Amino acid sequence: MTASKDLTQTHPADRWQVAESTLECWRSEGIGPLFMKMMGRVRYRLSDITDFEEDALRAGTSERASARRDRR
Repeated sequence: MTASKDLTQTHPADRWQVAESTLECWRSEGIGPLFMKMMGRVRYRLSDITDFEEDALRAGTSERASARRDRR
């Protein structure tokens, strides 16, 4: 699978061990990774999935430790 290939919601659901319905709820609530909707189908870019994961990194329970910020 190449990094430029758009992924269905099955990929992040399997990756994070959550139900696809969880991703559907996240989308309706405006949380979760960025997504595209093309011709009625939801797609994710791998870069948006990894960005979401990096934003979720924490150094402690009350502090973010974003890897992207650390690399700037």
